[in-house]
Amino acid sequence: MWLGEKINESGIGNGISLIIFGGIVARLPSAIHATWNHFQDGEIGIVTIILFMIFAFIVVVGIIMIQQGQRRIPVQYAKRVVGRKMYGGQSTHIPLKVNQAGVIPVIFSLSLLQLPLTLTYFWPNSSVSAFLQNWFSPSGSPGVWIYGVLNIVLIMFFTYFYTAVTFNPIEVADNMKNNGGFIPGIRPGRPTAEYINKVMTRITFVGAVFLAVIATLPTLVSHFTALDFKFGGTSLLIAVGVALDTMRQLENQMVMRNYQGFLK
Repeated sequence: MWLGEKINESGIGNGISLIIFGGIVARLPSAIHATWNHFQDGEIGIVTIILFMIFAFIVVVGIIMIQQGQRRIPVQYAKRVVGRKMYGGQSTHIPLKVNQAGVIPVIFSLSLLQLPLTLTYFWPNSSVSAFLQNWFSPSGSPGVWIYGVLNIVLIMFFTYFYTAVTFNPIEVADNMKNNGGFIPGIRPGRPTAEYINKVMTRITFVGAVFLAVIATLPTLVSHFTALDFKFGGTSLLIAVGVALDTMRQLENQMVMRNYQGFLK
């Protein structure tokens, strides 16, 4: 915590997230070494490795697109005359992120799913432990499917729940109305709030499905193949999200100091 606060004071980025990012990336060399050992032993072929690299590249690109994706709702502000000056009249937009909840739903879901497995550490050789390992563990025979289905359901639920907690369409509509703003074709007030809520519900579904797929696919791949990568979907989401956020903060620091940024 102290080291993370020191990083925050320097303005580089979120210190705690950077430390977690370092711990995630530090596991990558050991995963590559384990995959190389499987390749030398003949457990996996070169075609499998190439297909996995292509799949990993597509996943990373998809994470970047969803993390940066926005639905921009156009907003028009009416002209107002105050004294001898005229204010308003400009056009802007409300950026609604596709993945408004970030990685929080995945963390909540994994926390609940890991709770039954935590009980197996207290009774390692009991029938309860064997039952939980078979039915609720991603390494169990029917458990991998139950774990995957529960993970998808919980992620989608927490995505909608967290988005509803952090984003209030009524407040956004009221602020627009008080400042003389309106969405073209939509009446200010309650109709605007209902329109924003409808749009947010639709794009949240896309973000929820994306998070569920990213968090579940690596578990299935590691279970049904010999690839021993501990670089799961949650780790990829955190790593890519922190990298994008750090680049954005560094860009802002350079622009504030009147230097040309490195992002085009």
